[in-house]
Amino acid sequence: MEITAIGVDLAKHVFQVHAVDAQGHTVLSKRLSRSQMVPFFTRLCPCLIGMEACGSAHYWARRLATMGHTAKLMAPHFVKPYVKTDKNDMNDAEAICEAVQRPNMRFVAVKTVEQRSILHLHVS
Repeated sequence: MEITAIGVDLAKHVFQVHAVDAQGHTVLSKRLSRSQMVPFFTRLCPCLIGMEACGSAHYWARRLATMGHTAKLMAPHFVKPYVKTDKNDMNDAEAICEAVQRPNMRFVAVKTVEQRSILHLHVS
């Protein structure tokens, strides 16, 4: 099972993961708890991981990058056109996986802890 791209739908407690191979065939669709995230991605060979940009996405992108993965964040409104049917975690993860592979997709830069702290001060 050679995974080339993964879409992760982030939530508070349970995350949905959708993975495809080089031909675009689904090889994995799985729910992970917060405690299962790090062990799961540590066992995988480095691959492309897409997530919708949100507060916790920057944290997860930094964590995944330390494991050798390429984590990319996208604005939710760029992912929305790729949702095929009803909105749920599984379909969102599949749409994120599809969107992250698009050659002309616009990505959000992953922010450091210091950058996030400064943004928090500006918002408060």
